[in-house]
Amino acid sequence: MANFQIVMPKLGESIIEATITKWLKSPGDTIEEDDAIVEIATDKVDSEIPSPVEGTLKEILFQEGDVVEVGKVIAIVEIEGEDSGAGEDSAAVAEKKPKTPDPVKASADKEEKVVSKGTEVKEEIAEASRFYSPLVKNIARKEGISMAELESIKGTGKEERVTKKDILDYMKSRPAVGTPATAGSTATPPLVSAAGDEIIEMSRMRKLIADHMVMSKQVSPHVTSFIEVDMTNIVNWRNKVKGMVLEREGEKLTFTPILIEATAQAIKDYPRINASVDGTKIIIRKAINIGMAAALPDGNLIVPVIRNADQKSLLGLAKDVNDLANRSRANNLLPDEIQGGTFTTTNFGSFGSITGTPIINQPQVAILGIGAIRKKPVVIETPQGDMIGIRHMMILSLAYDHRVVDGALGGMYLKRLAELLENFDTNRNI
Repeated sequence: MANFQIVMPKLGESIIEATITKWLKSPGDTIEEDDAIVEIATDKVDSEIPSPVEGTLKEILFQEGDVVEVGKVIAIVEIEGEDSGAGEDSAAVAEKKPKTPDPVKASADKEEKVVSKGTEVKEEIAEASRFYSPLVKNIARKEGISMAELESIKGTGKEERVTKKDILDYMKSRPAVGTPATAGSTATPPLVSAAGDEIIEMSRMRKLIADHMVMSKQVSPHVTSFIEVDMTNIVNWRNKVKGMVLEREGEKLTFTPILIEATAQAIKDYPRINASVDGTKIIIRKAINIGMAAALPDGNLIVPVIRNADQKSLLGLAKDVNDLANRSRANNLLPDEIQGGTFTTTNFGSFGSITGTPIINQPQVAILGIGAIRKKPVVIETPQGDMIGIRHMMILSLAYDHRVVDGALGGMYLKRLAELLENFDTNRNI
């Protein structure tokens, strides 16, 4: 008999470790090729690791809740033949075959709690706008420091990274638990449940979303601008061609790829809206990678990314949008597909809302909110004078980081986007 090593696979270029959330097989179990043996989680995505070989699970080397670096051996499978030392092959196969479990089942199985100073804290410190070493993250977990609070610590390392000394110095002056530094001088008031109240523990993903949203509001001073857009030409053109596109290409033509196309074009005209902030430096991104917020079946959100959106045809965008949306709902996205966004869109209109004020997806500096398209009477200027007509109108909202984007830039970007949509070529082919 021989031993085959199962290693923690690479799950994305910026992911260096993952948490083992549940072992699906126990030592002594017989394993078929491609059987899922363990569930793992990162701050980006939850996945299963399949076995690339058949045999018997001989040994597991880490327990549920352990944080394991990419490339570490996590289990040994006994197989027929001689020892191959095949851990590298195992990683390569596992990397190619990530399988994602049902999000509702996964969130129910994966709740982990760490108690520090009498307070329950979150065990997962997600990577956000900068890199954190495993040592720093372990200290943060032990001391009950949330991601939002960790983001507030000034780093003295390379590229302003937080060092061990930085976090230990911070701990010396850290406010008492219950009044974290990131909350200012306002503590969360105590809550008392009443008879009949239903208490639901947040899923792991919901905790990460909550941390990320709170951090974003604390890091970026948000300003939101609005503009109303006449979408009548686009509505009429889409009604004319959508049947043909479905029959010829097998793709539904929604408004989303049309809006993403215009969004990317307007970014090329105003590139400073496609940026990030690094301390006192502004990083203007060369690539235009548009994230599109998508709702999951359990009510959580995920943001798959269309890379180089400005270089794609409208048909190409439509195929990307449909593919990413379908696999988002099936919780079947790959880790790299939810990373690297430089600008985000979120569609309030899909739920009937006419507008909203979205929260910036850090470390970006702006996010576009898309409202519902509604028929309404509007004033139309004609050579014969002003008239009242029924038009398809939509409200766009742009939330932006006022540290680097002022009202003029935000307003000019929205105005340009509206011009592109209202002057859409109704004679174009797809």
